Amino acid sequence: MTDELLRGFSSRLVDADDVRIHVRTAGEGPAVLLLHGYPQTHLIWHQVAPALVARGYSVVLSDLRGYGDSDKPAPAAPEHADYSKRTMARDQWLVMRALGFERFAVAGHDRGGRVGHRMALDHPESVTALAVLDIVPTRHALRHADKDFGLGYYHWFFLAAGNGIPEHLIGADPGFWVRTRMRARHHGGTPFHPAALEEYVRCFSDPAAIHASCEDYRAAAGIDLRHDDEDFDAGRRVACPLLALWGEHSFVGRSYDVPRVWREYAADVRGRALPCDHYVPEEAPALTGQSLADFFAEVS
Repeated sequence: MTDELLRGFSSRLVDADDVRIHVRTAGEGPAVLLLHGYPQTHLIWHQVAPALVARGYSVVLSDLRGYGDSDKPAPAAPEHADYSKRTMARDQWLVMRALGFERFAVAGHDRGGRVGHRMALDHPESVTALAVLDIVPTRHALRHADKDFGLGYYHWFFLAAGNGIPEHLIGADPGFWVRTRMRARHHGGTPFHPAALEEYVRCFSDPAAIHASCEDYRAAAGIDLRHDDEDFDAGRRVACPLLALWGEHSFVGRSYDVPRVWREYAADVRGRALPCDHYVPEEAPALTGQSLADFFAEVS
C-alpha cells in the first residue's frame, strides 16, 4: 500500500560509511532532498514529492538513520554522537553524493529540518537552498525554554531521559505513542493517510528505532547544543537562502516570531504560516508543495 502512495518512485539502500540509508527517488532536473521528522519516515512527503517531480525536480526522499527502513546502529560514540545532527547530516550528504548530486536543495520537517540546518552549516558548498518546516533552531528553543515550552514540548525532555526509561515505556505500546503524538498536533487540513500512519507505527515498533530516536533527542540536548553554540559564537550562519514554513496553529506558530528568530541564524530568510498544526507536509500538502517549488525556482 505504501508503494501506491509514491507511484513512480524507486526504492533502494545507499551506503553512507557503512550505514545503509533507505531512499526513494524520482524525477529529473535540479535535486531536492526531503527529510522527515519524529516519529515518521519519508512518507510524510507522499503528497508533496510527486508535485515537486511534476515541477521538474529530481526528488530524493530519505529515512534518517534510526528511522524508517534505514539502519539503526547501536550507539557507541561518547555524548550520543552517533545520533548527533552532524552525523545524521553527513549521512544524507554522502547519500546525495552517491546518487550523483554534488549540489542540491534541502527541505526538512521537524527533526529533518534540524538535520538540514546542520547540513547547510557543515556542507555549504553543497546545499543551494534550505527549507525548514515548523521549527526554530534547536539552540534558540533550548536557550529560551520556559514553562510553556516544557508543557508543549515535554517529549524533548522525556525522550532525552536516561536509564532506558522512555524506551521501556514507549515499547510497551508504540502504536499508542505514535498515533497519540500525531493526533494531538493535528489541527484541520488534510487527515493523515491511514496507510502512512500504519507505516509509521510499523517502523516505530522496532525497539532499535525507539532507542535510536531517543538517542536523537539525547544528542539534541547535549552534543548538538554544543555544536550550535560553537557555530553561533563564531558567527557562522546559514549562507544559502532559507525558507521557513510553519503551522499557524502549531506551538511554533503560537510561540515565536519565526522569521525573526531564523534571521539570527541565517543570512537570507523568508517565510510564511500555513493553515495547519505541526505536520505541515501532510496537513497542508498543496500549499507546502507550491511554497517549496516557488522558493526553489526563485533562488535557483
